[in-house]
Amino acid sequence: MGVVIHHAGITVSDLDRAIAFYRDGIGLEVQMVFDRDDETIAQVVGMPGARLRIAFMRAGDETTRVELLQYLDPSGQPLSFRSNQPGSGHVCFRVDDVVAVVERLRATGATFISDAPVELLEGPNTGARVIYLRDPDGAAVELFQLPSGA
Repeated sequence: MGVVIHHAGITVSDLDRAIAFYRDGIGLEVQMVFDRDDETIAQVVGMPGARLRIAFMRAGDETTRVELLQYLDPSGQPLSFRSNQPGSGHVCFRVDDVVAVVERLRATGATFISDAPVELLEGPNTGARVIYLRDPDGAAVELFQLPSGA
């Protein structure tokens, strides 16, 4: 099988709010929500005594998943997620109708980086429509609609 992406993880301050954003706004499906406070998770994240609430969300197929993690203890401080800062990242979701998803997200009060979907006029994705926005904790999210006929 080689190397494949198993999931993307995003740390959030309020798991219920993040689930609502990714489920109701973007359209991901909740697979499971659970708590972890065992020694194993503390070893994995390198924080003795760590307590987490975790949700796995599925995006459209059986293999693409997003893991949302809320650290109950120790809780962290928000970051500045400017896209030009080394170490920052984003997750990109391919959607069928970027305008419809944007309208749904605007109704939830989402914060957009781009004013509106932008049609790419050059490069390998010419004709695609994309927009950047922020999740409730400021993480960058990209919505990507394939070019017509692709």
